[in-house]
Amino acid sequence: MPHPVVDQDKCEGCEECVDICPMDVFEMKDEKSFAARPEDCEACESCIEVCESGAITLTDD
Repeated sequence: MPHPVVDQDKCEGCEECVDICPMDVFEMKDEKSFAARPEDCEACESCIEVCESGAITLTDD
């Protein structure tokens, strides 16, 4: 199952992904988002759609 990865260099800390994720995958740390529970991701891509900086990708790694 794909899981989200946040590029910390691109993340602007807007928290949109934290707010929109129905599975509560994301959390904030040091004013940046990170995937705290990537195993819970259902690959709905809501986070990708709201991320204006393009910091989030889904990967199968």
